[in-house]
Amino acid sequence: MKCAIIGHGKMGREIERILLERGHSVALIIDEANASELNAEALRGIDVAFEFTTPDTALANVETVLSAGGRVVCGTTGWLAGLKRMEQLSEQKGGALFYASNFSIGVNMMFRLNRRLAELMNPYEEYDVRIEETHHMWKKDAPSGTAITLAEGIIESVERKTSWANEPSEDSSVLEIESFREGMIPGIHTVTYTSENDFLQLKHSITNRRALAMGAVVAGEYLADKRGVHTMDNLL
Repeated sequence: MKCAIIGHGKMGREIERILLERGHSVALIIDEANASELNAEALRGIDVAFEFTTPDTALANVETVLSAGGRVVCGTTGWLAGLKRMEQLSEQKGGALFYASNFSIGVNMMFRLNRRLAELMNPYEEYDVRIEETHHMWKKDAPSGTAITLAEGIIESVERKTSWANEPSEDSSVLEIESFREGMIPGIHTVTYTSENDFLQLKHSITNRRALAMGAVVAGEYLADKRGVHTMDNLL
């Protein structure tokens, strides 16, 4: 594949290393210093673009790639309000969008386990459920996209409202998401069911961001001959 990397931070550099290891080429790198150079002409001949930037810039970047009829793998979270419009644009322009809140294979297995666990726990009203997520101090969006995906999986199975507050709620129907930003932590997500007598936890910890980057590259390889909208459900 001939690739573009949009966002050359820690994730972007790790994606670049894996692409080269797997025999692909990186023909275009866009970062803050040359952000204005991202346009249809620069994207000509690019098979897949990898977008890992910030919530403030991701939507415009994805829109530029899709408007040019390109393919983009986006792992930036915090811009979901514009996701539906980008899905429509990919269909209109004949491009392709692969979006995931987390590209780790382990996390995506956790999503499936989380939905099934919610179904199993639903009859037992004595258990309260909450989600905790911890990331490095530079992550801007809170809660994380992964935590929101976990919450959505539970909500699909049980009648609960959601709250992003860090303070416990007295309303047992509220699904709390607590967010912490500490040190260099790549990502920890925990779903906990608690009763007066015991608790049950589903937990995933990323020890190396390479797990995320590898998943993104595999998603790009999958997307290289596709059109339309794709997710980790399609890939797995």
